[in-house]
Amino acid sequence: MQDSKLKVIELFAGVGGFRLGLEKANPDLFEVVWGNQWEPSRKAQDAFDCYVKNFSTGIHSNEDITTVSNETFVDLEPSLVVGGFPCQDYSVARSLSGEQGLHGKKGVLFWEIKRIIENTQPKYVLLENVDRLLKSPSSQRGRDFAVMLATFRDLDYSVEWRVINAADYGFAQRRRRVFIFAYKNGIAFEKAQSTHSEDQIVFKEGFFAKPFPVEYEPYKDRITSVTLPTDIVSISESFSFGFHTAGYMKNGEVFTTQVIPEEEKSVTLREILIDESEVDEKFYLSDATSEKFAYLRGPKKIERTTADGHVYSFSEGGMSPTDDLDKPGRTMLTSEGSTNRSTHIVEVNGRKRFLTPLECERLNGFDDNWTNTMSDRMRYFCMGNALVVGLIERMGKRIEEIEKTNILTDVQLELSLQS
Repeated sequence: MQDSKLKVIELFAGVGGFRLGLEKANPDLFEVVWGNQWEPSRKAQDAFDCYVKNFSTGIHSNEDITTVSNETFVDLEPSLVVGGFPCQDYSVARSLSGEQGLHGKKGVLFWEIKRIIENTQPKYVLLENVDRLLKSPSSQRGRDFAVMLATFRDLDYSVEWRVINAADYGFAQRRRRVFIFAYKNGIAFEKAQSTHSEDQIVFKEGFFAKPFPVEYEPYKDRITSVTLPTDIVSISESFSFGFHTAGYMKNGEVFTTQVIPEEEKSVTLREILIDESEVDEKFYLSDATSEKFAYLRGPKKIERTTADGHVYSFSEGGMSPTDDLDKPGRTMLTSEGSTNRSTHIVEVNGRKRFLTPLECERLNGFDDNWTNTMSDRMRYFCMGNALVVGLIERMGKRIEEIEKTNILTDVQLELSLQS
């Protein structure tokens, strides 16, 4: 029989979006036993302090993950590893001796995820990243993601991925991120999935297709397949491939397609705004700041000169002077709240203003004042780095469904052995 709880390790935790989503899905199932958040080169650890304020159980780690021993992870016995990790260069090479395996670029945190998986063999891994991961680097499209998939293959995992725009599924922000779900070969869920065809998994029966339904046909017939080279170094050196927004990999066989979401009515910016009587005067735009935004958000064509004297024209299309209150918000960046083209500007009762930090929390589905342990500037920064909590809540409920299937399968196995 299964344990009543799934032990979870949360990596690169930020202010705890993964954990909050899982706990909203089922606090009786998910037990985060270890959460790591460490911001290098910063004396103030604002995100970690916020995490500690909001979560009281489990071990809170504020240390460089590369210094954490393998034994620490082994002792934790996780069933699920989650994390939003940095998008970096995943190229690898053989060691000089050729006998010590592969050496990835130093400081790339995906290799820490690999180390943890190698030492703990969790049933599930759930990761989040920017969607450009599927196409990086620009000089060798798809190489980095292929290296990741091959790494999971070599660790004996099957993988699903999906680029999800949160607004497509009813949330308040047009935020596109790629989510990666890997599961150990041999578990009940993997055996159940193996009875379906690749397209059934991606379009209907898979991990993502259940909570985030799509039409049962690809966008513009975009479906491709490829077999990953067995040598991960050759992938790093020469492999290139166009991964689509959804896909499935098992034993190095890749099926990928561009899916069309079955869109749900999204929450609008208007619905997440606080009452104007509660908005501090500091969030309203002065005439001078309003003029700056009119320039930043307007169309422009500027002549520029490179260091070697080459003259070129930089052009930028215009955008609305204020954000449409009857649409979900645009993707929030870490520069939110600054005088920057990407910053949201709303106009209410004839006055233009920034979103407040609390409204930015709502854009991501966090509880009000989740980040009130830090300055406004850091609150904006942390929300620009965060994920949409409601997406993780849906994924958590999907994992709960899978766990029930696993338990049922184990019970059936026990009964068959007894008969």
